[in-house]
Amino acid sequence: MISINSKLPTVGTTIFSVMSKLAEEHNAINLSQGFPDYDCDPKLIDFVADAMKKGFNQYAPMPGLQSLRELIAEKANTLYDAVYNPETEVTVTAGGTQAIFTALSSCIIPGDEVIVFEPAYDSYAPAIKLLGGLVKPYEMAPPDYEIDWEMVKKLFTVNTKMIILNSPHNPTGSILSEKDIKALIKLTKNTDILILSDEVYEHIIFDGKKHHSMALHPELRDRSFIVASFGKLLHTTGWKLGYCLAPANLMKEFRKVHQFNVFSVNTPMQVGIANYLKSPETYTGLSDFFQEKRDFFRSLLGETKFKLLPCHGSYFQCVSYAHLNDEKDTDMAQKLVRENGVASIPVSAFYIRNTDHKVLRFCFAKKHETLEKAVEGLMKL
Repeated sequence: MISINSKLPTVGTTIFSVMSKLAEEHNAINLSQGFPDYDCDPKLIDFVADAMKKGFNQYAPMPGLQSLRELIAEKANTLYDAVYNPETEVTVTAGGTQAIFTALSSCIIPGDEVIVFEPAYDSYAPAIKLLGGLVKPYEMAPPDYEIDWEMVKKLFTVNTKMIILNSPHNPTGSILSEKDIKALIKLTKNTDILILSDEVYEHIIFDGKKHHSMALHPELRDRSFIVASFGKLLHTTGWKLGYCLAPANLMKEFRKVHQFNVFSVNTPMQVGIANYLKSPETYTGLSDFFQEKRDFFRSLLGETKFKLLPCHGSYFQCVSYAHLNDEKDTDMAQKLVRENGVASIPVSAFYIRNTDHKVLRFCFAKKHETLEKAVEGLMKL
């Protein structure tokens, strides 16, 4: 057998794949992986099918379809009063995760340090390590997962190259506040530190709260790669389409990597999405749509033994069971699949050190009947 030195020797199959497979084996309701169990708008499918029939089946331009990039730039201008040039500052990607990997690959070199706020989406740390970078984790804790920026400041060194932010936050449902933004501006002022802002849940924010995109703040916009997802926006996670916004000097480096990674992404879907997004109401009502699901799910979970943690955005609800038992969250998650017929994600999987606060994450981007059936199982705990 040919030997190979693994570049990620401690990395196994992602917890999302593990829990989804376990759910399938036990015929459990899958509230673990973040995908809807309902269809997207039929109009969107018609637009994509029509694009295929009209012959849009070959390579798209490397940075993405011009009409789609123009709509993305228009959306950023309308929502955040931010001017992005569709020619040089917008790139369509094969999903948010590819955009994250490409942004990191474009600027992280061996020895660079990247500050990551944990619990964190599981692609961040492996990508940094593959590039020879060093992950500097800041651990947030329940129930509110707040950030102490004075503690963050202590993580800064001469090698700090980037900060990765995610708001609305996966897995906790927390969001950045005005206070956080002011602290971030102060912390990065007069530095060359870059920001990678994962904003794939930008349109899923609740209770009238404001989404503090990096695009809103010129001091942060000029140093930021902003990642967004059509999968989250359009209920089409399997299509793997997203985009990145960045100032021209950063996007120039992003595209150097992008062209040798995927080059370009699915042409008929870009055409279909471009036609669909001509109506802004396709995304302006998304918060209300998901808030109704969040409120419904929280009302059901309120009848269980779990303690509900705050959820201000995303389509994930975290619960604590620390008052019930001292089981590891990985064991508790597997127990719920086997005995209660419901799959969740143990939040320790989002920490490099597997820090266990006895918290589980459920996805509520599901039909009402799915959520009701899931809670019926959880009531038996």
